[in-house]
Amino acid sequence: MSNQAILAIGLFLVTYGFIISEKIHRTIVAMIGGILMILFGIITQETAIHHVDFNTLGLLIGMMILVTITAQTGVFKYMAIKAAKLAKGDPLRILVYMSIITALASALLDNVTTVLLMVPVTFSIARQLRVNPVPYLISEIIASNVGGTSTLIGDPPNIMIGSAVPELDFMAFLVNLAPIAFLIMAVTIALFYVIYRKQLVSSPELQAKIMDLNEHDELTDPKLLRKSLAVLVLTIAGFVLHGVFHLESATVALTGAFLLLLLTGEHYLEDAMTKVEWNTIFFFIGLFVLVSGLVETGVIAMLAEHAISLTEGDPWATASLILWLSAIASAFVDNIPFVATMIPMIQQMGALGITDLEPLWWSLALGACLGGNGTVIGASANVIVVGMAAKEGHHISFMGYLKIAFPLMILSIIMSHAYLFLRYFM
Repeated sequence: MSNQAILAIGLFLVTYGFIISEKIHRTIVAMIGGILMILFGIITQETAIHHVDFNTLGLLIGMMILVTITAQTGVFKYMAIKAAKLAKGDPLRILVYMSIITALASALLDNVTTVLLMVPVTFSIARQLRVNPVPYLISEIIASNVGGTSTLIGDPPNIMIGSAVPELDFMAFLVNLAPIAFLIMAVTIALFYVIYRKQLVSSPELQAKIMDLNEHDELTDPKLLRKSLAVLVLTIAGFVLHGVFHLESATVALTGAFLLLLLTGEHYLEDAMTKVEWNTIFFFIGLFVLVSGLVETGVIAMLAEHAISLTEGDPWATASLILWLSAIASAFVDNIPFVATMIPMIQQMGALGITDLEPLWWSLALGACLGGNGTVIGASANVIVVGMAAKEGHHISFMGYLKIAFPLMILSIIMSHAYLFLRYFM
């Protein structure tokens, strides 16, 4: 192993350590790690830029702009209140309905944006019913990650995989991952019902107050709502058909975003740009550059060879290893940097003789997305919800969350393991 490779590994591990510790903001750490790869001469600036996946960044930015403008119509608050009223104000049924809405919204938008929109409404409903909001928040975290697993645009790991493997388009993700995500969500909601049936109880008087709410009052701008929903439908149709028209997913998302800005006027532009999570975008940039150092020095190729030697090149054994490794790792470290490291490793496995990589990509997607449910730090959506809860005076502890979520995560991976075998290796 060359000195450059050793230096690249050292930089990567130190950066990763700081990301896990959360003592310094992860965006600052990732960017400094990437910059040091260039300053130490491990890669050139030109090589670093070549490794930045602008398709992933464009897709994220486009969807953030679309959702920011749509949120101003009040449609997401409308949906939450409507769900609460359909549940007749019953706290347990509200948890079920809110979980379903969160899962569906996460599949069509993305899980981070979905929880940002759902959590404030959840607090409002929990206050009206005088029940603990924590069961709702935990169910929404898990639903957002399971729902996000089912589509190309639902969870950052899927966005990264889809960008790295162009033949895996929106429909490929939907056809291959939505069935198992749907099954896992159904089982998870049934278990939530059992776990929280004694905690979520409210009086008939308080439930009646929920029924008095008028969801239509939340729809503040009907004209903007019509424009936003029309563009969202067109954008999702674009994702479904982008493989047919040979368009990258970023092109579809950015087209939708700027079409909506064109229709709504430039006074929405500044607010939309301000609401883009630029810290997340730069976090991705830093990671791409950081991982490029491992790719260019041959470290990733060496890891791929080692993994194949462990499984002796057997596709099912390799898929199982990737699924479980991804799940356990993603539970304890953010799944985004993990996936950024695994993508070139799986690509290298193709060069080393595994001819059909598609089941390996689904193993990585399922492991990383569902594994993120394991702990409060496993995925971006988890961290955001815990932070929002703390601001409202509700502490979701690491162990308190772990007791509920980790067994559910392990169950989801067992179900995924069986699904992968039955679908691709029977």
